[in-house]
Amino acid sequence: MFGVVRCREGCQEGTDVEGYPGVPPVRLSALDASFLTSETPSAHMHVGWTAVFDPPLHGPPPTFAQLRDHIAARVGRASRYRQRLAPVPFGVHDPVWVDDEDFDINHHVLHAAGARHLGDVASMAMSSQLERSRPLWEIWVAERLANGRIGVAGKVHHCMVDGLAAVELAGLLLDPTDDPPPERIDRWRPAPRPSGPELLAQGLADRVREELGLMRVPARVLASPRRRLTDSAVEARRAALALSHSLGSRAPDSRLHTASSALRHLGTLNRPLDELRAIKIRHDTTVNDVVLAVCAGGIRRYLQRHGDTPTRLKAMVPVTLRAPDAAAELGNGISFIFLGLPCDEPDAVQRLRTINKVTTERKRNGEPRGADSVLRLVAHTPPFVQHATARLVASPRTFNLVISNIPGPAEPLYMRGCRLVEAYPVVPLAERHAVSIGVTSVGDRACFGLYADRKALPDLDALTQDVEAAVDELLELSANGHRPRPRVPLPDLV
Repeated sequence: MFGVVRCREGCQEGTDVEGYPGVPPVRLSALDASFLTSETPSAHMHVGWTAVFDPPLHGPPPTFAQLRDHIAARVGRASRYRQRLAPVPFGVHDPVWVDDEDFDINHHVLHAAGARHLGDVASMAMSSQLERSRPLWEIWVAERLANGRIGVAGKVHHCMVDGLAAVELAGLLLDPTDDPPPERIDRWRPAPRPSGPELLAQGLADRVREELGLMRVPARVLASPRRRLTDSAVEARRAALALSHSLGSRAPDSRLHTASSALRHLGTLNRPLDELRAIKIRHDTTVNDVVLAVCAGGIRRYLQRHGDTPTRLKAMVPVTLRAPDAAAELGNGISFIFLGLPCDEPDAVQRLRTINKVTTERKRNGEPRGADSVLRLVAHTPPFVQHATARLVASPRTFNLVISNIPGPAEPLYMRGCRLVEAYPVVPLAERHAVSIGVTSVGDRACFGLYADRKALPDLDALTQDVEAAVDELLELSANGHRPRPRVPLPDLV
């Protein structure tokens, strides 16, 4: 997160950009396009982040105009931030990215005037859809919060980046020192937009190429039958496991499923990262398992306070498929695993061990790759099948909430001399989902961002406190050498 930005697809890091005519437009992948399909006026498919910066140690704090100009000077490092979607005539294929001939930074860097707290900035930024006729990103800036710090909230459509790339690309704005280098002259000019017939012809050509690729599979199997059949069998097994755990089991009913509104709220908490690491080491798990366990514990407390019987909820957990050197590539390089979140388990340590057992097994079985194979297969089905599949995967039948853990920077980072001190991920809410949870790290702090529908979950701050209490509980039990109580088998129910 917030690291060095690597470029592809027209991004020319450290050079003057003058357009790139002759390069074919980049088409949305099936996964990218699914995030467009599943978006509704009350379920915005943007990923994002909110961040807090300390003002400079020396000199006056920057004004909104200065911060806007700083962002404007940096967006040219990734060309996608000056591109918009162009639909293909008759919908024969997914849209492509083309340069925005009317690009205006004032449509994308907005003043959060009157915002006094980070939550105010988040609510302003996240409670509306991105305009699809423009590049699909916005950054909202409050240059002076009540505590004297600077609040920033950024959002990017999920069809453009995944969660990891969204926070990595926030690194466009940041530098490793408080004395940023001079900006290069930006001579970017938009490439001419392809005509409708050109988009149609390229879309048809891509469809034919994809179908021919499928037709070549039997030939490749015959050329090397043992290896190909073995690989195909492994891939089929992974795909079957992914399908059984995603669509094969229905998510239970919960107060976390309710009619959606467009209003958003962000709850935040941060803890020393060493606390999560200490729990991880004590129980030989992973930090991601610890995050899932404290979220399960917090939700359990929240449901009990409302008089609900805690049940095993179903969580969708994003898993990156990116190579380590490709973290900031545009588009989506993620898959998912689905697991039962043991909110019904009263023992905090047992919750953690249950989660560790399941996540270890799912990754060992290659289920993230299997889910990716399913998505690639769906890409070759008719559009109406793709749209129906996207809506099914995003429905409350499939999962109760998303929990995402994104690695962050250990080193200090600065935006125009202002040091980054906190950053909270924003994980999108699908239709009829009330809350999602994202976690990242900044320096030695773990930052939890609980993102909720403000009408569906008006007491989000209480849930945030419950998650913090779950961290305290697991930390105390781990420090005291707690062992889970013996499990007493329950009699079968007739």
